[in-house]
Amino acid sequence: MTDGTLTQPTTQTVVVPGATVTYDVRPGDGKTGQPPLMLIGSPMGAGGFATLAGHFAERTVLTYDPRGVERSTKDDPSTESTPEQHADDIHAVIAAAGGGPVDLFASSGGAVNALALVARHPDDVRVLVAHEPPLAALTDDRAAAFAATEDIRDTYQRDGMGPAMAKFIILVSHKGDVPADFATMPVDPAMFGLPTKDDGSRNDALLQQNIITCTHFEPDFDALRAAPTTIVIAVGEESAGLLARRGGEAAAQRLDLSPVIFPGGHDGFLGGEYGQSGKPDGFAAKLREVLDAKA
Repeated sequence: MTDGTLTQPTTQTVVVPGATVTYDVRPGDGKTGQPPLMLIGSPMGAGGFATLAGHFAERTVLTYDPRGVERSTKDDPSTESTPEQHADDIHAVIAAAGGGPVDLFASSGGAVNALALVARHPDDVRVLVAHEPPLAALTDDRAAAFAATEDIRDTYQRDGMGPAMAKFIILVSHKGDVPADFATMPVDPAMFGLPTKDDGSRNDALLQQNIITCTHFEPDFDALRAAPTTIVIAVGEESAGLLARRGGEAAAQRLDLSPVIFPGGHDGFLGGEYGQSGKPDGFAAKLREVLDAKA
């Protein structure tokens, strides 16, 4: 069960090249002797981690909004954001919050960015749990996966958010290799409750800023192996065959690791945030088990 008595955050900002990043600090009781626990996603912001943070009320917990997401601003929202930029932003947040090393749970695009962080700033992280990084670049069907993500980006530029997000949902829900004809598959945004009219905006953090740079990223595995960080690749028990899990499995293989199975799927840690619920109690218990074993 969660305990919210120690999880009320204080909010700060840090200015980084091209952006101003907002982060939250939930102070723990100071009795554990454990480093801060940072919880990150991308493009998911701090709001997605309220439930998970509540399970670690004894520890100082850091969360943040990636550049261009929610409370964090970006000088030019029309440009792409790279994992390297996100990594340096996370490094800046860790430094501003008192310095590392921290324990880091990172999910989805956040896991991609966390792998870039450890490669670039290896002393920042004691234990990294990278949950389902959608590293299409490492999969056997990378050419089809690249073509699908590029089609989603192109659809967004041409037709707006509704059609592009519908294609994104289809892609991330597809089990097995990405179809070579993905770009020509019919799509109806209304089936997903998405708008069918283009509002003209082109600053969506997922569709504009991150989808290509995240999925096309190839981690520096030599740097990751050389880092003092203990790396755990986590995948969801309900995610078999999905692109994000396949990316995590491929990363684990490159690091000579066995992926650790976590409860639920890609949204396993969510407890109602953004209208989604996974298996947060079991997920938090597994995360605690992994962190305690690897520390």
